[in-house]
Formats: sequence, structure tokens, C-alpha cells
Amino acid sequence: MDVRANTDRSSLGYWLVQGAIGGAIAGLVIAAFLMLYSAFTMGLGALFMPLRMIGGIVLGAGALEPTYPLLTAGIAGVVVHMLISAGFGMIFGAVASFVPALLQSTAVTVAAATVFGTLTWLVDYYVIAPAAGWTWFTQGDPVVGFISHAFFFGIPLGFYTARVAQRSGAHTTVTSRAVAV
Repeated sequence: MDVRANTDRSSLGYWLVQGAIGGAIAGLVIAAFLMLYSAFTMGLGALFMPLRMIGGIVLGAGALEPTYPLLTAGIAGVVVHMLISAGFGMIFGAVASFVPALLQSTAVTVAAATVFGTLTWLVDYYVIAPAAGWTWFTQGDPVVGFISHAFFFGIPLGFYTARVAQRSGAHTTVTSRAVAV
């Protein structure tokens, strides 16, 4: 069943669903980047460290230890990461539904999503993680945190959202409104 067939493409609900899908896609992209980055910079044994770190959100710091079962930490990491990614995608979708100017072109949407990705990194790593005691997130290279969230999360989210806007006619609506003003 096509979810979009029963949803008004200009409604908040539609953009929340599309945001969740876009966030999940972007979540897969950023996870792949971080896992490959870890493996290339710290050795193949570090391939799953990003999943261990994310799993540590619900399992505790012990999930980062090599003696902690990788399967448990990995599954927890994947589930938590996908939920967070979909949630952030929903936030971006909601913002886009209320600020249609963000959908006026692919370039604008991707730029907005890149800024949004940067904000997710800043909030996650420098507000939520320290407050929750997840100190391992702030111990890494901040440049990698910025690049991963801005570009490997933000850009895929932006392209997906722009494509959805084009398919739904939101791009045309925004352009028409801009010309009419």
C-alpha cells in the first residue's frame, strides 16, 4: 500500500512521514561514512565502533569495550541510530512544511538540510551528550563530527526532501507564490 496515496501532500503528516524516510536514508549514509572512517583511521577492528558508541546511549559506556558482545552493542546502535535519524528527519520535514521557502529549489533545500545537519551535531554532541553523561561523543575529532553531520546526513536528507517536494508539487507552489508576490 502506498502511504502517499492516502495523504495530502501539503499536510504536516505527509512531511513527517517523508522526513522520517529521508532521515532514515541519511542515517544509513552517515553510519556508512563513520564506520568506514573508523576502519580506515583506526584499523579494521574499529569498523563497528560508531555502532558501539550509539548503542552506549542505551547500554551504557560498557558497550564501547571490546569484551562487550558486538552483536548486542551493534543491534542497539543500529536501532537507536535509525530512530534518532528518522526523528531528526521528521523535524526537518515539519520545518519544511511550515517554511515552504526551504523547498523553492534543490539548492535551497540541500543548503537548509546541511545547516540542519550541523545543528543536529552541535545539539547532540555539545548539549545532549554531556548532559546525559555520554562523554565518548565529545572525545572524537570535531571536524569529523561536523563533516559527517553536515554533509553525510544533511546532504542526503536535503536531496531526498527536494525530490519529494518536486514530486508533490511543493516546489511549483513555492515558485508560483514567489512569482505572484
